[in-house]
Amino acid sequence: MQILQEARTIQTPVADGALLSVRDLCVRFGGITALDGVSFDVQHGHIAGLIGPNGAGKTTLFNCLSRLYGYAEGSIRFDGRSLDSTPAHRIAGLGIGRTFQNLALFASMSVLDNIKVGRHARTHKGFFANAVRGPGVAKEEADSTQRATELVRFLGLDAVADRRVADLPFGTRKRVELGRALASEPTLLLLDEPAAGLNHEEVGALGSLIRSIRDQFQLTVLLVEHHMGLVMSVSDQVVALNFGRKIAEGTPAEVRNHPDVIQAYLGAEA
Repeated sequence: MQILQEARTIQTPVADGALLSVRDLCVRFGGITALDGVSFDVQHGHIAGLIGPNGAGKTTLFNCLSRLYGYAEGSIRFDGRSLDSTPAHRIAGLGIGRTFQNLALFASMSVLDNIKVGRHARTHKGFFANAVRGPGVAKEEADSTQRATELVRFLGLDAVADRRVADLPFGTRKRVELGRALASEPTLLLLDEPAAGLNHEEVGALGSLIRSIRDQFQLTVLLVEHHMGLVMSVSDQVVALNFGRKIAEGTPAEVRNHPDVIQAYLGAEA
């Protein structure tokens, strides 16, 4: 598949070292501390799981990585570059793609057009050039359509490519949003609750798809998820949060058996 071949040449090569470094991150909303000194690294080419009970700070952390939230203290570095002063609209262009816990698709648009929207970070012609159909606009549009079509095939969405997103089942719409994130050619893919609302069979397929995406596109993945079976089966490392603090980090087996993680999920008596 052409898009997969091209992805191998344009993505950051898988290598030892951290692609993402979070250091001493603190976020406060009034008198509430949502993140309290959180630090961790995600290595190139790894799938990292971020877990914790409701209210642990997982989505707040994702919103900091996307620069939707500011932070009172700490720093975030991506591929050696500080994100501390980077505006949200520049994040996709740097190579960070994201899906959302609550789907953020254009319901009246087709599957293909929704995925094409993700190409905005990789196009360079401005509003005026598009309005007057200036030089290069047609080529950019053709390239975006080609790449979006290849992603439609990769995600098994061929049969619904021209259908409105609003008319599709929830699980299918989840794949459309994933396709839109991949269309921006990210180096780091942030997946926010990708298994939410999926049935058992769909969750199993999602795990295989996440690994396939990592391998085929040479991506690094950071996954926020409540479905422990999915996290533990696909992740190279797991970071556990509770009440805004990191309580454990390590391999899936190490984190699963960590006493603080067991207490956070099951209570002190367990």
